Parts: sequence; structure tokens; C-alpha cells
Amino acid sequence: MASRASSEMGAAQGHTEIPSLPRLGTTWYERGTRYWLRRARIALGLLVASAILAFFALSLYGGFTSQWSPPARTAADWVQAAGSCVAVVWGWLKQRRDHRAGLLEPPTPADSLAAMSAHKTRTPGLSVTGRGLALVLAPIMPVVAAWCVGWFLAYATVREYPSEVGARRWLTAQNGQIRTS
Repeated sequence: MASRASSEMGAAQGHTEIPSLPRLGTTWYERGTRYWLRRARIALGLLVASAILAFFALSLYGGFTSQWSPPARTAADWVQAAGSCVAVVWGWLKQRRDHRAGLLEPPTPADSLAAMSAHKTRTPGLSVTGRGLALVLAPIMPVVAAWCVGWFLAYATVREYPSEVGARRWLTAQNGQIRTS
């Protein structure tokens, strides 16, 4: 007779299998080296995305203002710099508020996977829409990029994601139900 898998033994002893979360897998449970490597990979990906977005935004803005007179361009550059400073803080605050709301009502592991799946199906349409929108937003693209950079920085520096909190609560509830049954 074949031996039971470790997941079957855990279920027989009253433990629920640790759910896998998008981008984190099951590493969120122990928060060891693999978890922090995944978090670093997420942060590095956001850093690269921020750099590409900032380069694109500044190039598009530079092309838009290249035919302006020097005094007009200088004035527009100062307005962009001030707007970008405000936008970085605004993006940071927006993400932190969303994060706080997510921690108050965290998603279950199934909700996290469903949200990831829904995001993947929306992405192609959003990317096509974004191309046209980028041309319309050319005059203020550095401000938009600054907002995204602030949002990305706040997302990459949180202590734990709402999906982790939701998975911990779900796991605790599942283990509690198994023991009382």
C-alpha cells in the first residue's frame, strides 16, 4: 500500500493545506528567505516599471514641448515639477488608504485568485486604451508617472499584503472548524 501524501496526513490530523497566493505562493505562511526573495522580486519589478514609465513620460512630454518658446517651456517644466511632487505624495496616500481598507476587509485566498484571473483578462483591453490615453495626457504625463511611482513605492514597502492577512484569517477559521467538528 502506498504511503499517504503529507497534505493528506495534515487533513487527517485536523490541519488545512496552506493556500497559495498570487505572486507569493505558499511562502507567505512562514515568511522565510523564499518569501523575502519573492517580495524583492516584486519590488524590483515595480522599480523597473517605474523607470520605464518615467522615461516614457519624460520623452513624451519633451516631444510635446520641444516646439515651445524657452520661457514657456521653462514655466511648463516648473509646473510639471511642482505637480509631480504633489502627485508622488498623492499616489503614496492613495495606495496606503487602499491598503488600510484592504486590511480591514481582507480577501480570502479564493478571492485573491479570482481577482488575479479577472485582472489578466482585463489587461489586453486596458493596454490598448492606455495607448490612446497616453497621447491625450502627453502634456501632463510626468505628473501621471509621478503618481504611479508614489503608488508603486507605497505598494512595495507595506509590511504585509491584504491577501496574506485574508489567507491567515481563512486558515485560522478552517483549522478552528476542523477541530470543533
